[in-house]
Amino acid sequence: MQVILLERVAKLGQMGDVVEVKPGYARNFLLPQGKALTASEANIAQFETQKAQLEANNLETKKEADALAEKLGGQQFVVIRSASDSGSLYGSVTPRDAAEAATAEGFTVDKKQIVLKAPIKDLGLHNVEVRLHPEVEVEITLNVARSPEEAELQASGKSIQELAAEEEAAHDFEIGELFDDIGAATDEDADLAEAVAEDEAEEKTEE
Repeated sequence: MQVILLERVAKLGQMGDVVEVKPGYARNFLLPQGKALTASEANIAQFETQKAQLEANNLETKKEADALAEKLGGQQFVVIRSASDSGSLYGSVTPRDAAEAATAEGFTVDKKQIVLKAPIKDLGLHNVEVRLHPEVEVEITLNVARSPEEAELQASGKSIQELAAEEEAAHDFEIGELFDDIGAATDEDADLAEAVAEDEAEEKTEE
């Protein structure tokens, strides 16, 4: 199926290009979202008459996207989720979650602008692409953690594995100290028993 693009579409073409696409892709995505028209003679002629206006509109929205991109690019947003000790999420982080996290910090981002290459199913820092305009893309970071405190530690560069290892090491240290205390107490008891035994032996000798 041939369509004429009304804006740049990644990996497909620029505004005004007539391209061949699968019918389902056209019907379900390009046409309903106003990104293209079927490439009939009437639509191509219509595009030519509207081309100047479309280009002007595109330029205006691109300027707005560029302005937002300067502020949004490189930002890190915290998403709190439940997860196992190994760091696996009970569920996943979706484009909606990413958009809501950015919006909560004062940025106007729609879930349709979030591009996830794969579902986020683990704790940690995840780079996510945001397509603000057909010609403007930026990258943000989602800090997925179980608590704000854990998010701060992850932001400082520590992974969930490192945090778990530190907790385990601290736990082992506490247990080690406990056994040391028990060992010291046992030694004291042994010394006391030995002293008592010596006293009893001396008393018998004197008798």
